[in-house]
Amino acid sequence: MQWLALILLLPYLYILIRIYAGLVRIKSFKPQSTPDISVSVIVACRNEEKNITSLLSGIASQDYNPDKLELIIIDDNSTDSTFNIASDYGGIRNLKVIKNPGTGKKIAIKSGIGVGSGELVVTTDADCRPGKNWLKTIVSYYSENKPDMIIGPVALKGDRGFFQRFQELEFLSLQGVTAGTAAIGDPVMCNGANLAYTKEAYKNHSLDLHEDKVSGDDIFLLHNLKENKSSKIIWLESTDALVTTCTSETWSSFISQRARWISKAGSYSDSLTVLLAFVTFVTILMLTALLVAGIFYPVFLLVFLVAFGLKSIPDYLILRNTTSRYGRKKLMRWFIPSQFLYTYYILRVVSKAVYSGNRW
Repeated sequence: MQWLALILLLPYLYILIRIYAGLVRIKSFKPQSTPDISVSVIVACRNEEKNITSLLSGIASQDYNPDKLELIIIDDNSTDSTFNIASDYGGIRNLKVIKNPGTGKKIAIKSGIGVGSGELVVTTDADCRPGKNWLKTIVSYYSENKPDMIIGPVALKGDRGFFQRFQELEFLSLQGVTAGTAAIGDPVMCNGANLAYTKEAYKNHSLDLHEDKVSGDDIFLLHNLKENKSSKIIWLESTDALVTTCTSETWSSFISQRARWISKAGSYSDSLTVLLAFVTFVTILMLTALLVAGIFYPVFLLVFLVAFGLKSIPDYLILRNTTSRYGRKKLMRWFIPSQFLYTYYILRVVSKAVYSGNRW
């Protein structure tokens, strides 16, 4: 009877194998030309005086026509020198630094797009680092495919140690799901750290971004676009389009960030996103229940090990594909210990989100 618990794994296995099938079809993009398209790079930031100069330097070094590029920094009520540092920067020809007229990233981005003039909007974060071909690659991809939204790759980099490697693997798994679902034509995630969309698409689909939630400026726009069946949303596979950011320094800050991310899950209306979140949580609960039951009844421990092994198969395939595409295959040596931590991590994040996830 206890083996019937494995039936609960079937939806998880089916969905993740579909995602993996999408990943193996992805091909890397190489620009054939550099179109002359006006671009507005939007960066909403708060208390980023330690990072803003590096980002400004990264934008200034872009291999893109400076007359067609504008950078708009929106300071979201910083209490440090972020606004002054950005305002005094002289290395970018078309730089606008404004104050957020309200509070929060969503209002900040809306304000930035409102003063921007670019046909294409590209968003990133103050703590991200793009390569010099970042914009050229995104704009070339846009020119060739004419999508409404382009989902770009993001990678974490951190110091040595298991905690840092776990963060990298966890984030790469999210990137794998992001790319794989986009490849099968049903994207469930995106990251505002590397996202592009037309100004027209934002204008038509940003009326309900759930301003009551502190995060979700990216994913709610994605879901709104998906509701329009004619919208074209695509993944950009290119190392030149990659942006990098740092891992969290402490377990507490890492959990708090992820809790903010999932605190908006109750407002999701996209069917695959809701299904994937539900199926993943049920799978984690099942594994936890089997492990606890195994302490008292050894037969449940055997069921747990079988369930754990089955769950790990699509997880491994997705991460092996994604780490290979990002040149991080050595991270797979941390796969098994990360799998054991993952169950606790998910439960901890969910509990944090329930109590305080929607607060900075």
